Amino acid sequence: MGKGRWRRVGGLSVVMSWPEDGYSSPPPPLPRGTSRARFFGFSGVMLVFSGVLAVTVAVLSQQHAPQPSAAAAGATSAHRGPSLKHSTPVAINIPAISVHSKLLRLGLNSDGTIQVPALPSQANRAAWYTRSVTPGQIGSSVIEGHVDSYQGAAVFFRLGALRPGNTIDVTRADGVTATFKVTGVRQYPKMKFPAGKIYGGTNYAALRLITCGGTFDSATRHYLSSTVVFAALSGYRAAPGSTEAEAGT
Repeated sequence: MGKGRWRRVGGLSVVMSWPEDGYSSPPPPLPRGTSRARFFGFSGVMLVFSGVLAVTVAVLSQQHAPQPSAAAAGATSAHRGPSLKHSTPVAINIPAISVHSKLLRLGLNSDGTIQVPALPSQANRAAWYTRSVTPGQIGSSVIEGHVDSYQGAAVFFRLGALRPGNTIDVTRADGVTATFKVTGVRQYPKMKFPAGKIYGGTNYAALRLITCGGTFDSATRHYLSSTVVFAALSGYRAAPGSTEAEAGT
């Protein structure tokens, strides 16, 4: 749209265009009562109405990311089960929501905050938090991803649609695919984010998937909540031709 600009309204991207140098000068007024004036007046009203209608239809037609339901809350912990030795994760697959992504490896920013995939170039890539254990080890392994970007849905757009019992496969560098079973899906206000529960230690092989959720604040350009998926290791398998990883204790 030429010099159009992108703006986000309530979590939706809307294109708006206007002259870069301000408002254009209006055309000279036409004599009242002429058919020409009536014609242009009617045409102007119709153009405004059509423009508003077009924007409304465009906004309403955009999808909102699924939000976790109360029925999906489930449990945030699990009984101790199998475990694996250390091995860096390289990919994640979530069949129920059609997620297939190679994994980035991200740590902390200089100010102590957790790094996130770059926008927009890495919006469709999930990332393993390198300060957490590797998937399958005893403890909480954390994988994060964006819910959307200005280009549309991102890698974890449908994370809130997961339900207890869904499976998550994480492929590791040792050739083993660790399979996790979802135990619960919850949403937390970012101002009350339970960091200890998400990143803290556990006595079983836990996996946490995190993305943004809830309401989008157009003033701060951030979502006000986080969607978190809790899962536990239920089994693992080695790739054909590879040596099966030694199970942990």
